[in-house]
Amino acid sequence: MVIIRSLLFNTAFYINVIVQLLLTLPYFFLLPREKAWVIVKRWARSNAWLHRVIAGTDVKITGLENIPDGPCIIAPKHQSFWDTFTFLPYIRDAVFILKRELTWIPVFGWYIKKMEMIAIDRGSGSKALRQAVAVGRERMKDGRQLIIYPEGTRRPPGAEPVYKYGVIELYSKLNVPVVPIAHVAGLYWPRRKFLRFPGTIHARVLPPIPPGLPRDEFRDRLIRETEAACDQLLIEAASSSNPPPLPETARKRLAELGVKVPDRK
Repeated sequence: MVIIRSLLFNTAFYINVIVQLLLTLPYFFLLPREKAWVIVKRWARSNAWLHRVIAGTDVKITGLENIPDGPCIIAPKHQSFWDTFTFLPYIRDAVFILKRELTWIPVFGWYIKKMEMIAIDRGSGSKALRQAVAVGRERMKDGRQLIIYPEGTRRPPGAEPVYKYGVIELYSKLNVPVVPIAHVAGLYWPRRKFLRFPGTIHARVLPPIPPGLPRDEFRDRLIRETEAACDQLLIEAASSSNPPPLPETARKRLAELGVKVPDRK
């Protein structure tokens, strides 16, 4: 049943992307950027609806009151495609840091350019980071909320954290609060797999880390608070009445936390 529902959901998901891109294209580009967000957020909500109705996966987000209305850096865990769109309806005017190759995709790339995202050349190293800081500072003048994934790439649930330097540099140079977001969505929407498992994905928006802390103190606090919340959510998911299959990284982390889980993979 999971295979069938996953196949149906993935088919509906990509059809939804294509249909909404094409149907909203003229209207989207006639709107001012700030108003055009209504289309993007509607797409994000429709994804959540399809995920719930077809795959049986609901979403619970707590701590939304911790997202400022003004300039800030939002730092979610990155475990699957799920966390690239789920939080958009709750963020007033988001701006992503993303690889420039995405802007080359027909139609989709046009949408990215319209929303004035920060497209960087990841292969240029420190130059890309300097560009992100410079453009991010300009976006902050418009009161926008910058989204960056501290680990850079998708990581499986329970995996040892590998936080990159980029979020530390942005925090130091932009002088705005950082809002961590913890979740274990990778249990239900695994990276590099087409299976979608039923249950409830609980995401927790943590209290903002204020600006002005020394770099090392900020880094330690970001990792400590985010990972502690992820551990709690991992235990919650594994202990639920219908837990998703646990990857080896999640099982190992639960064992380190002293939590016993059924021998189900």
